[in-house]
Amino acid sequence: MSITRFLLVLTGLALAAPVASALEPGVPPVPAAVSALAGCWRGEGTVMGKKVSINLAARALALDAMFAIDSDSTATGDPSDRYAAHLLFGAGSAKDAKAVSGFWSDSFGGTFATTGSGSVQPGGFDISYQYPDSLFVNRWRLDHTGLRWDITARDAAGKEAPFAAYRLARVSCPV
Repeated sequence: MSITRFLLVLTGLALAAPVASALEPGVPPVPAAVSALAGCWRGEGTVMGKKVSINLAARALALDAMFAIDSDSTATGDPSDRYAAHLLFGAGSAKDAKAVSGFWSDSFGGTFATTGSGSVQPGGFDISYQYPDSLFVNRWRLDHTGLRWDITARDAAGKEAPFAAYRLARVSCPV
């Protein structure tokens, strides 16, 4: 083998080798229950009683310190009725490996962007976002059948009402 070919092979192996976490020193990792959602998902659900189709794309970002999920849904009976959200997740605390922090932004614009907090739970994680009238509790659960994402609205008196429920399957990501 020529030295040139050897160097090309060696360079290719170096590029294909797994990269160690790029986290800054002292930055806690995104909880594994969150990063387990990496990849693409497709499914169906209901939002306030309306049937929708939904796609998710989930990935690590910011040198593995954060995790993003982009959600895009369309009402089944009305293709012009669309909604999109960009969710960010990270560790909630350097002292508590089960704590999850988050940021919610969506197609309603900056007025409805908010931070959230939660924790790892059996089979996934919960994270809640406070809005003026309700606390929106998001429950993410992953098992052998796929991904469940349920959202309930909890009012000031603590009464919960279903807001959204999705069932998704892992799919190949678009190239």
